[in-house]
Amino acid sequence: MAALAQVVAHAVPVTAAPASGPLVFRGKGFDTCQAPPLTTLSAWGHSGYGAVGVYYGGRGRACPNQKYLSHRWLTGARDLGWRVLPIFVGSQSPCVLAESKRGYPIGDYPEDQGTDEGREAVRAASALGITSGSPLYLDMEAYDYGDEDCGGTTLAYIRSWSAAVDRRGYVPGFYSSAESGVRHMELSRRAGVSDLPDILWFARWRVPASTDHERALSSGAWQPHRRIHQYAGNVSETYGGRKLTIDRNLIDAPVASIE
Repeated sequence: MAALAQVVAHAVPVTAAPASGPLVFRGKGFDTCQAPPLTTLSAWGHSGYGAVGVYYGGRGRACPNQKYLSHRWLTGARDLGWRVLPIFVGSQSPCVLAESKRGYPIGDYPEDQGTDEGREAVRAASALGITSGSPLYLDMEAYDYGDEDCGGTTLAYIRSWSAAVDRRGYVPGFYSSAESGVRHMELSRRAGVSDLPDILWFARWRVPASTDHERALSSGAWQPHRRIHQYAGNVSETYGGRKLTIDRNLIDAPVASIE
């Protein structure tokens, strides 16, 4: 696991991460299905948010056609002072709960599929100028991890994806529901499973925002600076006359380095 380089102050633009490890952001951020234009990010400069989640790759994305997302967009966001959380929505668990995600199942060879999609995640990130040492967050929507066969298939895919990302010099992160994928990761950690993601991004809405008080996780697990709490979703906010529908996040975790 790479050492953490530093905690980034809210007003300091992200630059390339030092060789000692990824940069970390502590503060509020949001994610939204379609990366907004830079003019909107500029208008949101005094919103109190300092990081933006970007759905940059993966066959399971709800918004696969990103109108604005490019290397130029990423460098522009960086220069405006925004931190970036790169999100990859690949294949989904065979027992995923959301009907909209059932068309992208993990198949009969989850290890191979996870490896292939981990490599894809790295290639897509690199093509956008997201450098090695950056985190890549795998989005796995809520699934029935208690189903032994399905849970095993899903875990095999996640482990292979994480290992492939790690081997290529990036930091594997993982997003899921706190009571689903995140609890599954915690149970796997307690069981001594290897190749788990290095960062956890857990969704638990309608509770106070906190990276330290998630009941699905042991207090010392994925610490320090390895957690993101998505604490609200599908809310609309307007700043500078620009409206977005977003999910709200509290972040204490690595962010992308962009060159």
